[in-house]
Amino acid sequence: MKVVVINSGSSSVKYEVFESSDLSVLSSGSLERIGESESQHTHRIYGPSGTVNETVRRGRVDNHEEGFRFILSTPVDSPVIKSSEELLGIGHRVVHGGEAFREPVLIDEKVIETIRELIPLAPLHNPANLLGIEAARRVFPGVPQVAVFDTAFHQAMPPHAFIYALPYSFYALHRVRRYGFHGTSHLWVAKKAAAHLEKPLTSLNLITLHLGNGASAAAVREGRSVDTSMGMTPLEGFVMGTRSGDLDPAVPFYLRRATGMPEGDLEALLNKGSGLKGICGANDMREILQMVSRGEPLAQLALELYCYRIKKYIGAYFAVLGRVDAVVFTGGIGENAALIRKQCCQGLEALGITVDDTKNEKAYEEVLEIQRDGAPVKVLAARTNEEREIAEQTLAALLPCSGPRRVREGAP
Repeated sequence: MKVVVINSGSSSVKYEVFESSDLSVLSSGSLERIGESESQHTHRIYGPSGTVNETVRRGRVDNHEEGFRFILSTPVDSPVIKSSEELLGIGHRVVHGGEAFREPVLIDEKVIETIRELIPLAPLHNPANLLGIEAARRVFPGVPQVAVFDTAFHQAMPPHAFIYALPYSFYALHRVRRYGFHGTSHLWVAKKAAAHLEKPLTSLNLITLHLGNGASAAAVREGRSVDTSMGMTPLEGFVMGTRSGDLDPAVPFYLRRATGMPEGDLEALLNKGSGLKGICGANDMREILQMVSRGEPLAQLALELYCYRIKKYIGAYFAVLGRVDAVVFTGGIGENAALIRKQCCQGLEALGITVDDTKNEKAYEEVLEIQRDGAPVKVLAARTNEEREIAEQTLAALLPCSGPRRVREGAP
């Protein structure tokens, strides 16, 4: 039996297919440019000896339901799945679960309606996630499907961490509060860190740093998120690829008055035209590091600002936790950019946080220790695997002793 993980965007579908018995990856792929004149489907099959067979097809795909059927029409020598009878379940990434969802949930009409009601909190993400859910339910009507929420891990935060200092009625009536995101990634690497340290996750205090084009931190006490840098939306927190991160709330009002910029354009500026891109014109850290090596001053400023903001959060979350067993870097930048890890930890020696240059430059597969010998706080780089975490959570929502089509009710 197989478990499929689906991450649906407004014009794309990404998927990964796992063997349910051991969660080994069988295949993965993406369908891009849905609704355009020509869509592209890339499909990869993983062989037992580590081989990868990739096929690329193109064709017109008008909507997500057509997209799933196009994916399923992959030639018979490399099918995604042969029939829905092979499927134990399908797990869907959903960005925003609000306060309604604290764990994976079996998708039914009530769950779909609740996700739809949460669209105002995630207007760029939840509609696209719903497109994938509704299309998959039509294409696979007999297969149980599970929603796994980016926000769920952070629902353990105490009120003093998630309430904003606004009139309390805005929370009571409109649920304006900190929710946090990247929860599946923070949970995955927290578990990886615990396994690497050979200690129960419930005994550890961790600061996890998911650094990609979007980026966030989490303070994890005894396996539970007690604070996180992203807020009601993914705009708060770190400087990111195109997002501003933390900002004086008066700045948008000032810019509106000073420039006459319409509200929608201003929101787009903060989400898509700010951050690293706004400072130096690039949002890919690899490109920025090349610009720094050429001596470009705005790229150097962007790099310093990026690392400085992360360093401040490390210090803040050290204060929140009181004791820190490990700082864990993950995400495309956190996993691969040794210079970023080094600069984020510079000056934190008084907290027991150090980086050994030789260790930091080593190649690794899953987890790499980079702290200096004898340092009291471990510093780790760990590969995240959000798809595998979603697959695990999907399986956890299925009752293994009751047959492949019996699942635990999970509606809110």
